[in-house]
Amino acid sequence: MELIDTHAHLTFDGLQDHVDDVLARSRAAGVVQWITIGTDRQHIDRVLALLGRYPGLWAAFGYHPHYANAVADSDIDYLKQALRHERVVAVGETGLDYHYDNAVPDNQQRLFGAILDIAVEMQKPVIVHTRDAFDDTMRILAEYDGKLANVVIHCYGGNIEQTRYVLDKGYYVSFTGTVTFKRCQALREVAAMIPPQRTMLETDCPYISPEPVRKIRPNEPALMIHTARCLAGVHGMPLERFAEITTAASQSVFGLSGLC
Repeated sequence: MELIDTHAHLTFDGLQDHVDDVLARSRAAGVVQWITIGTDRQHIDRVLALLGRYPGLWAAFGYHPHYANAVADSDIDYLKQALRHERVVAVGETGLDYHYDNAVPDNQQRLFGAILDIAVEMQKPVIVHTRDAFDDTMRILAEYDGKLANVVIHCYGGNIEQTRYVLDKGYYVSFTGTVTFKRCQALREVAAMIPPQRTMLETDCPYISPEPVRKIRPNEPALMIHTARCLAGVHGMPLERFAEITTAASQSVFGLSGLC
């Protein structure tokens, strides 16, 4: 069994000083490839320093919506350059977050559009962050219908109506450990709506440790096995078969098939 953690933050505090050990534990658990995310210039630099050191380690670069007030034209130029690295397989994360008051919504929307323009230009899949901003996020994405290579909604938490929309648009969704939480039965019901072929797995580590290990901090890729087991149960299939399908989907979307 081989799984892919499609959204990790290996350069964040709690993980960046222990990457060797973290990835060794991950491999032992069956999570053998990782996409680590650069969310600002500092973390893009840190990720670039990791790439090439670990087989199976890939990257995605973007600017998190929290930083939208401060992103300058020079930062956009830097992002374009960084995205050309051969081990960078996606643009993002990018999107909208109205849950926290860290950036003006207008600035978030402008930044989101600018990064989607880059994704179109480079024809790389885009990893989308949306929190308390579903309608605006989907409205902006709709302006790019037929232009983007692929869209992945990460840390998925949509309701039934939103999920129908996402599926109709042909987007992929990625689940974190949130889907395992005892209070999140509604999210498991949503997960059952989404074909495994359109489903990805992620940790969003060092955050969101899954049940039954929620007290373990920081979260890390090895613990994603619990999320995979939960979702396999939701779909009523053996873990190995669910892993095979979701890993194939991740490889296809991010162009990992045949890469080493």
